[in-house]
Amino acid sequence: MYQIQQSPAPAVDVAYLFKAKPLVLVLAAFFTPNIYAVDTSQIDLPALAVTGNPLGVGSDELVVPVSVLNGRELSLHREGTLGETLNGIPGVTATQFGPNASRPVIRGLDGERVRIMQNGIGILDASSLSFDHAVGIDPLVIEQIDVVRGPAALLYGGSAIGGVVNAIDHRIPKEQLEGITGRTEARFGGPDGTRNGAVVVDVGNGQFAIHADVYSRKTSDLDIDGFAVSRRKSEADGTPRENRGKLVNSSSEGDGGAFGAALTFENGYVGASFSTLNNNYGVVAEEAVRIDMKSDRWDLASEFTDLGNVINRVKFRMAHTDYGHRELENGEVGTTFLNRGNEGSLEAGHAKIDLGNGFALNGVVGFQFNNTNFEALGEEAFVPSVNTQNKALYVYEELPIGEKSLHKITFGGRLGHATVDSKDSANFGPGQNNSFNPNSYALGGLYSINENWSLTSNLSHNERAPSYFELYANGAHVATGQFEVGNSNFKEEKSNGIDAQIRWKDAKNAFSLGVYYTRFSNFIGLFETGNLIGELPEAQFRAVPAVFKGLEFEGKVGLTDQLTLNLRGDYVHAKEKDSNEYLPRIAPLRLGAGLQYQLNKFGAKLDVLRAFKQDKTANNELATDGYTNVSALVAYKLPTKLNLELFAKANNLLNDEIREHASFLKDISLAGERSLLIGLRGDF
Repeated sequence: MYQIQQSPAPAVDVAYLFKAKPLVLVLAAFFTPNIYAVDTSQIDLPALAVTGNPLGVGSDELVVPVSVLNGRELSLHREGTLGETLNGIPGVTATQFGPNASRPVIRGLDGERVRIMQNGIGILDASSLSFDHAVGIDPLVIEQIDVVRGPAALLYGGSAIGGVVNAIDHRIPKEQLEGITGRTEARFGGPDGTRNGAVVVDVGNGQFAIHADVYSRKTSDLDIDGFAVSRRKSEADGTPRENRGKLVNSSSEGDGGAFGAALTFENGYVGASFSTLNNNYGVVAEEAVRIDMKSDRWDLASEFTDLGNVINRVKFRMAHTDYGHRELENGEVGTTFLNRGNEGSLEAGHAKIDLGNGFALNGVVGFQFNNTNFEALGEEAFVPSVNTQNKALYVYEELPIGEKSLHKITFGGRLGHATVDSKDSANFGPGQNNSFNPNSYALGGLYSINENWSLTSNLSHNERAPSYFELYANGAHVATGQFEVGNSNFKEEKSNGIDAQIRWKDAKNAFSLGVYYTRFSNFIGLFETGNLIGELPEAQFRAVPAVFKGLEFEGKVGLTDQLTLNLRGDYVHAKEKDSNEYLPRIAPLRLGAGLQYQLNKFGAKLDVLRAFKQDKTANNELATDGYTNVSALVAYKLPTKLNLELFAKANNLLNDEIREHASFLKDISLAGERSLLIGLRGDF
């Protein structure tokens, strides 16, 4: 449906695969003879249910706008960070703190308002605290990514006012499997000299299934065309334009892997997995600073269906995460961030409730919980140690209408309770306790005009408990170059919104146009005061009325049997309501078009994305010039018994100066120069 922006893609020191994770390689080698017996057509594991709906319906039947990347499409568009992998989907940009730390921004909202999940459970890291902190997920081992655009707090957590990104892997097998399936992937090149690789293997005997994966990546400093510092910034404050051609301290090295196992049945599964992630990368804003990150995660999951006439489905998920990273300055530990905790959910689906006259209600009831302990230790700790706990009950119901259930109404609610308690600290004083009761409600509908056209709309009221750093920050935040001050008197952030789409689909052709309007009574944002504390400008978290509105569209038209035209675009307009001032870091209007050609084993894509100049800026924010990113991809399935595909990706063919307005670093960091990346992927 859309083309993903082709950004520089970091990737594997393949040699690492042969010395670091022997268990996975032994499994792969043991089963290698079986590979030659399979058909050469692409093999994909069963797609999981789309995140936007707990009842397992397809994306065409969803009321909320959802984008899905999986299979070969995800593999060919995979980038080094989650944010850059998704950047270019209508409504989605990225924070882009250099090439190694990039978190998704949905409809102009970032940080805590975009809930990032792994297999339906929130990730636990420090990426929402600071833009230089990488997300604790590596795209190399992800099999599917679902993006819910717009309020999704009802089902996926009170912080999901902007949307949800759910990264799905098969680390806990959920389907009965006999034999072996898997994939391999390796990439080389790009503007950062990337070297990466991954091996993913699933083995089963029909009842017991195991999963193993391993990956490694390594990149050099990013090659850029020109200076890292923008001309605008140099003229505004005199910052010298140095280091032409290289983005200094932007290299990275990472690896990780997982092992999982499950008992699978005709109507369900029960399983567990362990995964680990290591990531060491340079912080572009500080030439002498690197971040050394490690995250270990244990998952439990189970689901059973067809259970009876009252409760027909039960799903349980739980994860424990032990996350930490050290900020190293000239090799010495300066600050350490730790985040440990548990999150889980229990969900029960009820059998259809007959309401008479042909109406039957279908839905779920669920309970979610988490308990996390965050600590910041060292010279740049600008927030105290905090314990955060959340509990919530939610219900979601669908009422199909019409002879063939062509129309439906959806509704539900979420009742939550959150506590955010800071601990006594010599730097921050006595601990403080805050509790909140965020509640959310939604009412939506889908109306099918005919077999091709449909309309959807969703009304929602959403509430979010303030995060620990919005409440308790009080110190120098070097990554953003500000002295940040929180406000422990904040109440729940509240918003009301409407989202509407018109959709058309005819065979392989499709088009959708969506508009949205969200009004915050007390939007919690970080605003500069104009004061200096030491040498840094003071920035306070304040709650202000704000309005976000915009539109998104995407389309796919088959010009011939082999040639497809893809279109996409988005626009966000966000202002503080009382002062009528623009909010910071809002992406400009973007329009994209692409051609996709496929003939037998050969495929090619040409994509053009135009981002316009953004001069609707907040106070003390510089404008950003527009850019045109032209990218291309060529892929060829090799004529071998193995299902191998060789591909080449060219990015920024015009060698344009690409700076993302949503990035805090847009004036001291830019995307890579014109480049070529070559990769090989295989499925078995």
